[in-house]
Amino acid sequence: MDFLNDPRYAGIKPYEKKVWLSSPTMHGDEQNWVDEAIRTNWVSTVGANINAVEEQIAEYVGVKYAVGLSAGTAALHLATKLAGEKLYGQARPYEGTLRGKKVFCSDVTFDASINPVAYEDGEAVFIDTEYDTWNMDPIALEKAFEIYPDVKLIVIAHLYGTPGKMDEIKRIANAHGALIIEDAAESLGSRYKLNGEWAETGTLGDYNCISFNGNNLFEKAA
Repeated sequence: MDFLNDPRYAGIKPYEKKVWLSSPTMHGDEQNWVDEAIRTNWVSTVGANINAVEEQIAEYVGVKYAVGLSAGTAALHLATKLAGEKLYGQARPYEGTLRGKKVFCSDVTFDASINPVAYEDGEAVFIDTEYDTWNMDPIALEKAFEIYPDVKLIVIAHLYGTPGKMDEIKRIANAHGALIIEDAAESLGSRYKLNGEWAETGTLGDYNCISFNGNNLFEKAA
């Protein structure tokens, strides 16, 4: 999108010497939807608005289903727990699903990507960042598998709206029988050409998380 010619941003001048993260902004009927939720007594974890958001975002990114949670952080924790259960079975009540297991993680990201590994009693192994996208380096990932061949879970974050090199990362993950948790919180609306076809971020891993945090949604515009 050409943000400089978008009429919604008319009169807003770009910074000449700095690149800023964008603050949350409201442009339409947001307040009306909030008022309606209160008026109809749907200030809850269910309701017509939540159902609509789940259906619309699933259609937008191109998946069958989406589940709305309280935050992208909660989505990452749920994804980590589910991945751990799929890989290692259901945990005991007093243990996490990754107890005693290492997990390969992006080393440049918000801590919400990594904290769930600790919540589930796992150990994060940070993978170096490459220069092209500032995301997980496939070369470093391959090297990490040489050092820790038993690892079966990768957590990758797409930084500032730019997808990582997912074709290479998925090839490596498949070769080692590893699952991928995709933290697409900062890249909703970004696309990546995978196997010759364009796909939305938030569909590229085995477990995919997006976010409607205002800062995240507008980081691509910075």
